[in-house]
Amino acid sequence: MALRDTSPPESAGPPTRRPRAVKGAPPLAPDDRARLLCGAHHDPHALLGAHPVPGGVVVRALRPYAHAVSIVLDGERTYLSSEGDGLFSVLLPLDAVPAYTLFVSYEDADHEVHDPYRFLPALGELDLHLIGEGRHEELWRALGAEPMTHQGVTGTRFTVWAPNAQGVRVAGDFACWNGTAFPMRSLGSSGVWELFLPGVGEGARYKFEITSRHGHRFLKADPMARQAEAPPATASVVTASHYEWGDAEWLAGRGNTPVHEAPFSVYEIHLPSWRPGLTYRQLAEVLPAYVCDLGFTHVELMPVAQHPFSGSWGYQVTGFYAPTARLGTPDDFKYLIDALHRAGVGVILDWVPAHFPKDDWALARFDGEPLYEPGDAQRAEHPDWGTYEFDLGRTEVRNFLVANAVYWCEEFHLDGLRVDAVASMLYLDYSRDSGQWAPNVFGGREDLDAVAFLQEMNATVYRRVPGVVTIAEESTAWGGVTRPTDSGGLGFGLKWNMGWMHDSLGYVAHEPVHRKYHHNEMTFSMMYAYSENYVLPISHDEVVHGKQALVSKMPGDWWQRRANHRAYLGFMWAHPGKQLLFMGQEFAQGAEWSEADGPEWWLLDPAYGAEADHRGVRDLVRDLNAVYRDVPALWQRDSDPGGFAWVRGDAAEDNVFAFLRFDAGGAPLLAVSNFSPVVREEYRLGAPAGVSVWREVLNTDAGRYGGSDVVASGPVKAESVTLPPLATVWLRPG
Repeated sequence: MALRDTSPPESAGPPTRRPRAVKGAPPLAPDDRARLLCGAHHDPHALLGAHPVPGGVVVRALRPYAHAVSIVLDGERTYLSSEGDGLFSVLLPLDAVPAYTLFVSYEDADHEVHDPYRFLPALGELDLHLIGEGRHEELWRALGAEPMTHQGVTGTRFTVWAPNAQGVRVAGDFACWNGTAFPMRSLGSSGVWELFLPGVGEGARYKFEITSRHGHRFLKADPMARQAEAPPATASVVTASHYEWGDAEWLAGRGNTPVHEAPFSVYEIHLPSWRPGLTYRQLAEVLPAYVCDLGFTHVELMPVAQHPFSGSWGYQVTGFYAPTARLGTPDDFKYLIDALHRAGVGVILDWVPAHFPKDDWALARFDGEPLYEPGDAQRAEHPDWGTYEFDLGRTEVRNFLVANAVYWCEEFHLDGLRVDAVASMLYLDYSRDSGQWAPNVFGGREDLDAVAFLQEMNATVYRRVPGVVTIAEESTAWGGVTRPTDSGGLGFGLKWNMGWMHDSLGYVAHEPVHRKYHHNEMTFSMMYAYSENYVLPISHDEVVHGKQALVSKMPGDWWQRRANHRAYLGFMWAHPGKQLLFMGQEFAQGAEWSEADGPEWWLLDPAYGAEADHRGVRDLVRDLNAVYRDVPALWQRDSDPGGFAWVRGDAAEDNVFAFLRFDAGGAPLLAVSNFSPVVREEYRLGAPAGVSVWREVLNTDAGRYGGSDVVASGPVKAESVTLPPLATVWLRPG
């Protein structure tokens, strides 16, 4: 019996015909039909598309809101009959499934399209095996939205891990945000859902419409999205990189010297507020020149991964694989990194694997159940930040984060990752009272899953990306943070020295008359200086939220505060360990940093009279970095106790500290800090390093820096050094 033609009047497109000797397509089983229509079917490809059946080939399509659907064979159309609810079908008298397209007619347009349900899975068995084992080191190539050509057709492969879902559909701007037409198939026990959508390409916005095991339906942004909409919009964006790098020379040379034996002076930046309103590409025109002028070897970027709240630092990440769209595209971000590399500046990125926010469109309860977070609600809650912690004991979650670390380093050519809030990951009782945590299998408070994750992350990154460095923000006395993983350590390259930061800032905050009672706060760091490979951080954490800018922490009048500021920087740059300074502190701005306003650049305007006040401090930072980079004694043996010796570590009554730094050949640099507001004439140091005559190479009291200009123009004898007030002096054998 011929199929009854219930189509609307003829529309443009290939000519139509009625198939000969066609029987009605067998109806779907009621349960299959119901689950398909409500987005809860695990295998829509078994119901949709073309399939051999007794008597021919049945073709079924799910196209909500379509007036008519036709199959196009050999340039001619055959109408499918409506089964209601957007389902259309036809039974063709054919022996095998043919090559075909669909011609779909809507009220306002007609479209000839490839049927997504005639394609084989676009994800291979090896990918699924590695995902299941938690060992897919290039996870971003397997999950997410990947523009590609599949079976000779261009489109985008969508894949997502949602093992607890009843069903998953793709919703996007290409389907009026209705996911009904595009249910995904479950790829076995992997928990991965997949669908290849022909004709969908770069720039398309999408989310996953998930039906939970309890029947709830909700939209989620793609955890693996490599691009996202600019907030407050929350959709993911299909993207592919077309960037051509120009930093081959930089990459080839960056690993020549181990980082702990190389100069490493870091300028910490919050990109959206460094120069408010500039995009990644606009920043590339000014940031490299500024950093090079000041002589920093690296920049450290506060998190650029997609985060929902613009008035934040970026530490509550919702898109771990997507640079924030506020400043441009992923390729635009690559352009900025490339520009820094070509200028000779390394790039470190803040990375946040300790927690994630609870936004209902993001990772939280992703498939209706705890997935990225632990199932134990008490364990899942981060007690300090109102966020969820990652379930680091789950292989797929650990894989998500390890691959993410690799992704940023490989795809964006980063030179390292500074890992945020490591201490909060290492301890089960972090910020928790008794009864709010359970001990590990050995009865201890160490989070063994977090330890294993950090070791795996570090080992994987160092193996795959030679020349990079990982840096731990770890605020406790955990042993072996920078010890190699094969020796039982966590495997980081460097660790922030939070103890030095806390003690030294506490010391300089005291009035000079009281500093003698706190002398040990400046010397105690040398008791453990070689227990790890350290960075000395004056970071954003220390100059915001009521903690005051660095210069404003200092006592005294404005001149004394600036003098203290300069002396402290001189002491910091000479102390064993690398340096990190947050933006704005390089020119002694007095106000705390504002996310909205950024650094107070107007303080450097000559019209403000800033030559001595702020430009002088910036000039000092430039000279500190210049001498630092030129003098190996200041960096070559940062992790070697033989590279340091006290000359005067006990001059508490004088507020004086004097020590030697040595390079690999034994050549010394003498650093002397006087944290009293008085000039100390003919101050006796003895003859350090057997050298009787020295020459100043840097003096923070120089007039060009805004100091009182008590400087030595000629040779200096160690027996009778004149120490400027509130100043640090560096001397070399002369």
